[in-house]
Amino acid sequence: MQYIDLTHAFTPNMPVYPGDSPPTLTQTGFFEKDGYNDFHISTGMHVGTHMDSPLHMLENGKRLSEFPVEKFFGKGHLIDARKKTINASLLRNKEISEGDIVLIMTGFYAKFSERQYYEKYPEIEENFANKIVELGVSIVGMDTPSPDRVPFKIHKILLGSDVLIIENLANLDKLSKTLGQNGQFRVIALPTKFAAEAAPVRVIAEIC
Repeated sequence: MQYIDLTHAFTPNMPVYPGDSPPTLTQTGFFEKDGYNDFHISTGMHVGTHMDSPLHMLENGKRLSEFPVEKFFGKGHLIDARKKTINASLLRNKEISEGDIVLIMTGFYAKFSERQYYEKYPEIEENFANKIVELGVSIVGMDTPSPDRVPFKIHKILLGSDVLIIENLANLDKLSKTLGQNGQFRVIALPTKFAAEAAPVRVIAEIC
């Protein structure tokens, strides 16, 4: 097995969506003085690599903590959307089954530390989102800050059918180069079990 980490490291100076509060990661215990090291974190749920649940966009939607743990594992499919429109044509000839996890590679994660990352990211088209729902996909992830913009119609299409959303993925290009000819991998995407609308998530690709 090979494993590729698709998660941005959580740091206090990481960029955030415009209008969100920046996170803090502060050392509060020091080995030299206290005999141990300790850190304190303060963050919104939509910082760095994170997962959205239905409650994020739906008044009575489920919280992440309400989903069974098997929701966060599945066969992976990498969709190469670099310099392409993210529409349903990208899903043609893909053997996607119910419960699978689809990751969308745009290459935009390379701009994660730049201002334009949150200004010029590509969006998912409605026909793509509807096809994902039709196929019974469990989770959709992307290397951008969001699948759409206000009024967040794509969020609502996906989350309205319990398709969870992962934003701010990293290293999908590395995954693409490592997959080889058979292209088969599994995704492990375990969010922190917060009773909330979203949570930080560690996303790992397990290459078979």
